[in-house]
Amino acid sequence: MSSIFDRTRTPEQRRQAVSNLFDFVVKGGMADTTRMPSEVIDEGHKSTVHRYLPVNGPLSGDPVLFVPPLGSQAACFDLRRGCSLAEHLLTNGRRTYLVDYGEMRLSDRDLGIEFWVSEVVPNAIRKVSQDAGGAPVNLVGWCLGGLLALLTTAAYPDLPVKSVIMVASPFDLSKHRLVAPLRSAGRYTGGRIIGSFLKVLGGLPSQIVGPAFKATSLTTYLKKPVTLVKHRDDRDFLAQVEAVDGLMNSMLAYPGRATLQVYQRLVQRNELAEGRIQGSTRVIDLATVRVPVMNVAGTRDVLVPVDVAHHVGDLLPNSPEVRLETAPGGHLGVLTGRSAPRTTWPMIDDFLAEHSG
Repeated sequence: MSSIFDRTRTPEQRRQAVSNLFDFVVKGGMADTTRMPSEVIDEGHKSTVHRYLPVNGPLSGDPVLFVPPLGSQAACFDLRRGCSLAEHLLTNGRRTYLVDYGEMRLSDRDLGIEFWVSEVVPNAIRKVSQDAGGAPVNLVGWCLGGLLALLTTAAYPDLPVKSVIMVASPFDLSKHRLVAPLRSAGRYTGGRIIGSFLKVLGGLPSQIVGPAFKATSLTTYLKKPVTLVKHRDDRDFLAQVEAVDGLMNSMLAYPGRATLQVYQRLVQRNELAEGRIQGSTRVIDLATVRVPVMNVAGTRDVLVPVDVAHHVGDLLPNSPEVRLETAPGGHLGVLTGRSAPRTTWPMIDDFLAEHSG
């Protein structure tokens, strides 16, 4: 512990540490989590479509639509000032939109993945395109949001989609060593034990979703007190920790049917690894995707390791380009960590510039 309380810090570093402690304890925090201004252009069941407002001049180019995953606040794309992908795109003059699902309640337990693929995301795409004067839409999805974006594009080839950008989206869970015990247990029980448990719960409550995400970085959370002391004079680092904690502590519930589908189809049967998944009325085949696609994987992502994400490269034979990238960070960090403005975001910028008006 002596290295933590070293005496080599300058007077300015010590003053900053005291100031940070005061702001953290007395003022209630130091992260600016003010959301980027937006206005609602459409509202429906579990679907509120926002148009972000300009920040420093007119917005142009083919629009970008953020597609969040289930279970996470839509704020994942707008974490805090300085680490907000929304702020970044708007600052660069890009027309940017968001579809927000809102909170999930017990009454939503019968909603399955097909609800988002057949209703929520297609409706949001059409509304955004219409609002942008008929321009085709670039979809940007994180984790399961990326899957929703890609499956929607595959299911409805006539939608005005220009490209699909995914960050940390999983495709072959047989390559995931942490999922192996679940798959093995399911083979012996036919998936009945976990499936029955999820049916009884009616989904995954928010009280479980947040801790489950944290458990994927258990070592980081166990070291957190020591890490905070070590970085006590680094205001930006502390602000990022505060913002991430705020997001993790406000995770949303997963609807029961959608949770069961993720377990049975993606984890147990690993359907998506073959590029085909059963929809509500038909099979959705990723071979129908004919737009450029990118998936950025985090090099320290425990939840979606690189090879699990990059398997999508084998599933899109008719896409004009499938770009597979890696960037530093864990599951959330690769999207909106402190290094993302120098790594992941320029990749997104380049892809949009190449494939968007």
